[in-house]
Amino acid sequence: MSSDQRARVLAEHDVSRETAAALDIYVEQLARWQNVKNLVGPATLTEVWHRHVADALQLLALAPEAKTWVDLGSGAGIPGLILAISGRVRSGLKIHLIESNARKCAFLTETARLTGAPVTVHNARIESVVSSLTGADIVCARALAPLSQLLAWTEPLLKTGTTGLFPKGRDAAAELTEADREWTFARDLIPSRTDSQARIVRVTSLSRVDP
Repeated sequence: MSSDQRARVLAEHDVSRETAAALDIYVEQLARWQNVKNLVGPATLTEVWHRHVADALQLLALAPEAKTWVDLGSGAGIPGLILAISGRVRSGLKIHLIESNARKCAFLTETARLTGAPVTVHNARIESVVSSLTGADIVCARALAPLSQLLAWTEPLLKTGTTGLFPKGRDAAAELTEADREWTFARDLIPSRTDSQARIVRVTSLSRVDP
């Protein structure tokens, strides 16, 4: 089943042989480190190519010209490290991975070294580093926090021209309604290619609602 998933994902995203080999290293590292640090839900390891790799790769297609990315709460490197591995052939690509857990940072650093992924790993809390990354093209986060909290964390970026790409599940509409109480922002909902009930919220401007 895993080999079938792998072949389908690689074909759908037109992944080169060299990049496929690097993604194989990522998948192997994920399985190895899972025993040390619970990086992903154990049940999802059998569907890693569809649930994690493909889910991340769809973001790369939404920003083909982006050079600098910021990934919040990177954890197992989804989507940030996968994006860096897959997009490393892009000239000038740089992805900042922000993760406060030291063991997860060790996984990210080692896997980036093995795959040649162009990343900088920040072992820090989001609010302590994000303001220093203004000028980034894209900020993203997956399965980290409600949209209103993501907007609060990324305000320094989004109000200065960075685009947000935030994958959300079936509760995307409810999260948007909640966020509208605090924020004014331009957004569109992009259907997920891996889950018919999921959406990617793309945010292109941000300001606080007047009290």
